[in-house]
Amino acid sequence: MKIVVQKVRSARVKNHHIERHIERGLCLLVGIGEGDTEADAQVLAKKIANSRIFEDDNQKLNLNIQQINGEILSISQFTLYADVRKGNRPGFSRAMAPDEANRLYGYFNDQLRSFNLSVETGEFGTDMLVDIQNEGPVTIIFESEEGKIL
Repeated sequence: MKIVVQKVRSARVKNHHIERHIERGLCLLVGIGEGDTEADAQVLAKKIANSRIFEDDNQKLNLNIQQINGEILSISQFTLYADVRKGNRPGFSRAMAPDEANRLYGYFNDQLRSFNLSVETGEFGTDMLVDIQNEGPVTIIFESEEGKIL
């Protein structure tokens, strides 16, 4: 799994069916690849929930999202598995098949909620408009394979 984590002041996602919004917290762009498992979802949810990427009173990155009562906006992003090695059009054969990816995406979000985090989501498999007010900017890529953080 690959997850682009952005610290945000606010973030919003919308399409023809939904509109969801968060205030201070994290916007996650979640890519699920062939071979990813529930173990990957578990280890990444735990790592993200506990990562100290918010400033304390001394302006040090010392607080996690739970400690600031932050919110999460989680958006599925299969294009994180784009293969651009050949030609000019990216291929997506390394992304997990949609039905299984949707299940694992839901499981990942449930794992985040198990840390008592407020999690909003985009709509899986649809075109969406995403507005992100990145704070810092702080953008970190989290990856796992075979249930281990890379």
